[in-house]
Amino acid sequence: MPNPIPRRRDAAVTREAIVSSARKAFARSGYDDTGLGEIAAGAGVTVMLVNRYFVSKEQLFAEVIAEALANPRALTQGNLSAATLGRTLATALVSITEAGSTPLDGFLIMLHSASSKRATAIGREHVEKGHQATMAAALQGAHREERAALVMALVSGFQVMRQMLELSALAKADPQVLIDLLTPLFQQLVDG
Repeated sequence: MPNPIPRRRDAAVTREAIVSSARKAFARSGYDDTGLGEIAAGAGVTVMLVNRYFVSKEQLFAEVIAEALANPRALTQGNLSAATLGRTLATALVSITEAGSTPLDGFLIMLHSASSKRATAIGREHVEKGHQATMAAALQGAHREERAALVMALVSGFQVMRQMLELSALAKADPQVLIDLLTPLFQQLVDG
């Protein structure tokens, strides 16, 4: 029986399969508890091929974080230019954390990787250059960076309490009540 013709690799498809597998694994287990073998198996490739594309787990993690944070759900240009930015942010946050929704990959990756100094350094760099910078650019007045960072902290804390811990007071609350309570908090940070 003749040997089958070797299949040609498509570098872009292979790279995307590795990133996709890594994104799922990092979101599920975090940086320290995810191995290259698990990522390679999820992508249907070898560890050697993962290393050929990304050199190290650290470089792959950085790419996954960059991709996961590339398209923010709440910090869209439309939301940031809204006349009522505080309410818009509150509404977006309540929407993305509604009961039964899956936490966003970027959030899960950062949460599950928080115990790793290297992973948090990579994550911090991407958040500061991405979401925080985007939020700060939408603000006027003094202490824009600090206020933008506080917006990020409020968002993350709310996500943990509502989606991860599922505190009854948040998880079962009327969404409009949550929006009404969050709006002045966000608006104070927006107004400075």
